Amino acid sequence: MAVTVPGYSPSFKRPPETLRLRRKRARSHRATASPTPEPAPRRAALAAGLPLRPFPAAAGTGRATPVRRNPFARLDNRLPAAAEAPGEPGPVLDSNQENDLPQEEKFLETTIIELSKTSPASFSETHTPSSESAELPVDWSIKTRLLFTSSQPFAWADHLKAHEEAQGLVQHCRATAVTLPQSIQDTRLSTELRCAFQQSLIYWLHPAFPWLPLFPRIGADRKMAGKTSPWSNDESLQHILMSDWSVSFTSLYNLLKTKLCPYFYVCTYQFTVLFRAAGFAGSDVITALISPTTRGLREAMKNEGIEFSLPLIKENAHKKKASGTSLGHGEEQAISDEDEEESFSWLQEMGVQDKIKKPDMHSVKLRKEKHEVHMDHRPESVVLVKGTNTFTLLNFLISCKSLVATSGPQAGLPPTLLSPVAFRGATMQMLKARSVNVKTQALSGYKDQFSLEITGPVMPHSLHSVTMLLRSSQGGSFSAGLYTHEPTAVFNICPPVEKVLDKETVHKELASCGLHPKTLDQLSQVPFLGKSSLQHMEMSDYVCNWRSSTLK
Repeated sequence: MAVTVPGYSPSFKRPPETLRLRRKRARSHRATASPTPEPAPRRAALAAGLPLRPFPAAAGTGRATPVRRNPFARLDNRLPAAAEAPGEPGPVLDSNQENDLPQEEKFLETTIIELSKTSPASFSETHTPSSESAELPVDWSIKTRLLFTSSQPFAWADHLKAHEEAQGLVQHCRATAVTLPQSIQDTRLSTELRCAFQQSLIYWLHPAFPWLPLFPRIGADRKMAGKTSPWSNDESLQHILMSDWSVSFTSLYNLLKTKLCPYFYVCTYQFTVLFRAAGFAGSDVITALISPTTRGLREAMKNEGIEFSLPLIKENAHKKKASGTSLGHGEEQAISDEDEEESFSWLQEMGVQDKIKKPDMHSVKLRKEKHEVHMDHRPESVVLVKGTNTFTLLNFLISCKSLVATSGPQAGLPPTLLSPVAFRGATMQMLKARSVNVKTQALSGYKDQFSLEITGPVMPHSLHSVTMLLRSSQGGSFSAGLYTHEPTAVFNICPPVEKVLDKETVHKELASCGLHPKTLDQLSQVPFLGKSSLQHMEMSDYVCNWRSSTLK
């Protein structure tokens, strides 16, 4: 006759609630575990003579068996600090609570994504302390990705209606300035907000090949490998593409000269050029920044009669001389020529120039060439061209044979032109935007977290326009991770300012450049980030905190 045990299942397929055990984490090595009493169903089964497996924490062992951690307890799969500290008892894990969870909730826990609060940098950098202000500082670098997070949804940014998309395009083409209220109650019903968002995502590009990623161009060989490029071995087709590109480039410069275009970028496979109209970045003339450069490029520019300066080299040298600190190899060599001329003129005045052995010209030239090669491809190699020399630079770039790659996936492909306004031969493009709803871990459990991701060549005006929109739509509270295209981070250097420009005069002269008045006011300020670029920002109650990263 079989002995009936309450709650016992011979097949052990459906264990009852009474068999769900409560386990404890291991205590300190100094503490001895007390004998664990057998559960009532197990004692009844043993009394009936049923064969059972040994209990994991049997009495008399003198220590507690480590319990396997619940993998769904924490997102980062790390033990709590209290459980890892020696000499302190850990928290008790209730297996009843774990098993009582529905299967759907367990599945949701495994699919929860925790958003990163800071953007990872793709280059060697140092972080600067966060600063607090009402507005973001001007950042002339190109961003490749923006990741906004907020406690309020971004559902208004998805699935624009046909008339909203059309209205946004018209507002961009007509340079309509849209001013939103400080706070929008119902963002999903705000047509004005959705149209303005569409307007802020538009940029202009040349050339345009839908199957090729035309930004970034530096280091893009791997992405372009295997793509169809019929011009790579066809010289006549390359000539047609370059002729068309020259017309577009000249059109952009003419718009810039007449202050109908605020700025534009020329992205080659080796360097990037930023052209800015007079009135921007505190300069009263047209400026052009080139980064990174090489000795060969700088020598070619000198041979064409282009006057330029190396602002970072001179700035660092003067700062370190004033502070009395030692100069680096590159900076010390950059001012060596001036120092040598001054020292020899002083010796000549003293009448002892014949007793001092003067280095021969060959040694001086070799030392100078070594320095110039040493700073190639570094942030310190950034070149500044001002005034009428920018027109000479235009002609130099059009006729420069090394502007286009002769081999590899980018062979025969003209540089990419990026502009916030339309120009001859340009194609209208849109930044890609998508919103995601996720759950993040909080002290009391999990909370909803909403994110908006924008990818593409995000130029300075787009960054400012989007942050102005989110200020209104998210109630003045959101954060963002900013991903910078490395070669353009150095465009935030402060150019030499000869005179302070009148703000009203600048706004009046640049009123037709196609930018929002608030964006124009920001971009006309003198940049102060230097080699830094914005990496993270957080707005709380309409007050902005930001952090930047500096190139080494």
